[in-house]
Amino acid sequence: MTDRSLKADDFPLAERRPDLVRGARGRSLPELTLDAVLAGEVGIEDLRITPDALLKQAQLARSAGRDRLAANFERAAEMALLPQDMVMEIYELLRPGRARDAAPLHAWAARLRAEFDAPALAAFVEEAAEVYQARGVFRLRY
Repeated sequence: MTDRSLKADDFPLAERRPDLVRGARGRSLPELTLDAVLAGEVGIEDLRITPDALLKQAQLARSAGRDRLAANFERAAEMALLPQDMVMEIYELLRPGRARDAAPLHAWAARLRAEFDAPALAAFVEEAAEVYQARGVFRLRY
């Protein structure tokens, strides 16, 4: 990999910079073939999005002036390392009417920072808690 930053003209990476695309176990795009799957050489972990790939997408988005999209990719990079059941639990709490107050969201934000080094995702959850509080969304309905 070169040291140069990714720019918008590097998009899509799979076509313009395939040398930078790797699966979670380090396999390159050319290694991800149907024959390799049938031979048992490629599994689901090879096909999952990686935090590195998401951060590269964030870099592309930011270079194209799409800062909000870049921030979404950065949060997704943190989220990609979380256990699926945890993602679903946080998602459920973020749905309006699913929490009595902001406390569970603040607790999750603290846990995201402390246990998973996910500051961007934690800040997002905290911001949601503050917005929900201001808008009166914390009315347990379900």
